[in-house]
Amino acid sequence: MDNVSHNERKIYLGMDVSQKNIELFAVCGSKGSSLPAIKTSSVALKNLFENLTVKKQQICAVLETGTHANWISTCLEDMGIEVIVAHARDLAYIYNSDKKSDRVDAEKLARLAQADRKLLHPVKLKSRKQQEDLLAIKTRDLLVAERVKLINSLRGFIRSFGYDDSSYSPETIQQINEILPKTIQKSLKGLFITLSQINVQIKYYDKLLEKKSKEYPETEVLQQIKGVGPLTALAFALIIGNPHRFTNREISSYTGLTPKRDQSGDVDKQLGISKAGNKLLRRLLVQCSQYIMGPFGEDCNLRRFGERIAARGGSIAKKKAKIAVARKLAITMMALWRKPEVKYQPNFKTRKKVA
Repeated sequence: MDNVSHNERKIYLGMDVSQKNIELFAVCGSKGSSLPAIKTSSVALKNLFENLTVKKQQICAVLETGTHANWISTCLEDMGIEVIVAHARDLAYIYNSDKKSDRVDAEKLARLAQADRKLLHPVKLKSRKQQEDLLAIKTRDLLVAERVKLINSLRGFIRSFGYDDSSYSPETIQQINEILPKTIQKSLKGLFITLSQINVQIKYYDKLLEKKSKEYPETEVLQQIKGVGPLTALAFALIIGNPHRFTNREISSYTGLTPKRDQSGDVDKQLGISKAGNKLLRRLLVQCSQYIMGPFGEDCNLRRFGERIAARGGSIAKKKAKIAVARKLAITMMALWRKPEVKYQPNFKTRKKVA
């Protein structure tokens, strides 16, 4: 009864946010009403809540994850308003609706919060500093992706004139400019200059992120694993946020490294990984896995685990091995983070059997 009376007094304000406007719908008890939309700006938000006659402690604002979720939630919390940020991709009731509109979405958010906030799959947003540090990682990742596209285009152009680029790595591809005719050099000059500038910026971000990683003590613990550098350690710490947030099985699912399943009766299909969760973190974990399984990777339990899978033969087995090692790597990193006092032993299982 206490919860019912509390819900009847509390006002749940659904907020459907778009680039220009915020659609509002308020629910209090069994009554609900649509409010005039406001502009998507901090000034409009402050004016809205300053003009309300009810106490701010009696208001619970509800919005979905998205581009504006971070700054809006921070703005509202600074004004003393309770905020629930719903996980947009877990709200099929909203995004799969046949009658979808901003006003309807705002009403659904408010009524779901009033009924049971667990239905919204609420998320905890990162702090401003974490967002800024993660932005540096995303910017570097974007530059690396553009460099890959640029190098692939350069190789294609060069090969079309009959020149062999196979002996040039991504780091030395600019040296091929020396053997090209001047006419081709002039045509490709802009691309080579752009590539040089991108390389400079990537090195800048490498140094910046190495410096930032030292601000998070857990990254030093994670880097005990050979193959995990400052970039991956920092991204893992920032994206996961809390080492107790996931179990071993949950961290595998969150990174999208667990196989999908479609089983019915005697049919159990072999499917690929789900690729759910954070794409950047999954890509970094797979890159670390490639290093561990590569020629420079040390002999360790992770490598031997991958080799047993790759020994089944074929290119598919090798791909599965890299994914499996990436999945096991994420679990290992979580275990080290939870118990930083325990030193990482790359051959722990082997030593245990010998003992």
